[in-house]
Order: sequence, then structure tokens, then C-alpha cells
Amino acid sequence: MSRHAIPGLPSRYPIGDLLPAMYTGDDLAQRFTAGLDTVLAPILSTLDNLAHYFDPRVTPEDFASRLAQWVAVELDPAWPLGLRRAVLLRAVELHRRRGTARGLVDLLRLCAGVHARVLDGAGAAWSARPGTALPGTAGGQVVVQVWPGRSAVDRQRVTALVDSVRPVHVTCSVEVLAGPPQQQRR
Repeated sequence: MSRHAIPGLPSRYPIGDLLPAMYTGDDLAQRFTAGLDTVLAPILSTLDNLAHYFDPRVTPEDFASRLAQWVAVELDPAWPLGLRRAVLLRAVELHRRRGTARGLVDLLRLCAGVHARVLDGAGAAWSARPGTALPGTAGGQVVVQVWPGRSAVDRQRVTALVDSVRPVHVTCSVEVLAGPPQQQRR
């Protein structure tokens, strides 16, 4: 049910009460303004609560998708409302880390409920001397290892999330592990 179809929604500001005293006893004026109150009640209610529409924690469910468009976040309609609200709350942080290994790990933990580790072959470095070797291997593939966290690993969902945020020129593969990988010693 949308806000405009709530039957019997009262107006907080009845127009009949705002009329001059000579119209307070006029039946026609009171019935006419009561009809206007019925039409204006959803609009006034929306305006009274406008600040809450922009708060992901309490925004109406049907407005969450509009809010997601404004902050450039893609929400899966299949996600529960609580998860969509959590993604909206963390939109700035997710945008700031988008395209990084940390951002991908955070996104997978938040949206898929899994733990992840990103093994990236390429790297970045700087040097004061020309001709310094580049880090990593050329044309390397990024491997995303995932294991169960608060929920079981859904390979298709994880792959879709990885593909939605990875840079176009980077190839990624997803490995599903039974548990956390052993830490490698350096």
C-alpha cells in the first residue's frame, strides 16, 4: 500500500479549523474543506516527514530505490529491506573504496555475507631511478577467494557482485573455500 491510498488518513491541519469564524458553523464550507483535507492529507504527511525520506534507516521501502539512484548505488530488489538500507547507509564508504581489494572485500561481506581475500598479481610502486622493474606479473588475473561468513557462499551471487565492481580491463576468478585460508609466511 502506498501512502496516498491509506484510508482515513487524518490531516494534521484541517482547513475547516483555519477558516474565519463565520464559516465554522457553515455545513457546506466544512464538508467542502473536509474533502480537500482528504486530498491534501497524504501530501502534508509527506512534507511533515520529508527529512525521514532521506535517512536510509527509516525511508519508506518504495522510496529506498529512488534514494539508491540519487547516491548511485545498485540495489538488488531480491535483497531484504535491511540489507538494502545497510548498503544505502554505507554508500559513501563503498564508493570511496570502489575498485580496490578492500572495497571488494567489504562489499562481499556486506552484500553476500561471506569472508573474502583478494589475491592481486599486479601492483603499483614508485622509484627515483628510471628503469626500475614493475611489480607483479603482466596480464595477471585477480583471484577472489571466498568462504562462508554469516551465510553460505552463493557462487553465482558472489561472481555477479565481483563483476559489478571490477575494472573492465581486469579479469577475475572466484574460488570458493570451505574455510579461511592459511596465512602465508613471507
